[in-house]
Amino acid sequence: MASEIKPVVSYDASFALLDIRVGRVIEVEVETRTNKQTYRMVVDFGKYGKRLSYGRFTCHPIEEVKDRLVLGVLNFEPRPMGPVTSEVLILGVQYPKAESGEATFVSPAVNAKVGSKLF
Repeated sequence: MASEIKPVVSYDASFALLDIRVGRVIEVEVETRTNKQTYRMVVDFGKYGKRLSYGRFTCHPIEEVKDRLVLGVLNFEPRPMGPVTSEVLILGVQYPKAESGEATFVSPAVNAKVGSKLF
């Protein structure tokens, strides 16, 4: 039996509203002020600027995260995460066999241009 999915929505009323772009992680370090282990990442979106993001991508070693291409939602409001605030949501999915909330990146399969829009 298939799992239930959310109701069908129109492209214009949903996906078209999001500004999702390719960015490159240029700085990454462990953030110690959050309740759970989190990375503090500075992500360069080219002509759209650099944004600060906090995310639970810590199953990946720091050296694997730095310089990685990621997809980020640029037009969400900043989100407080305890004492820190994330300026951009980096897209991810559940890391296999990791605790809830621990993520792996959704990334382009090739060296896409920084700032490119997801469509």
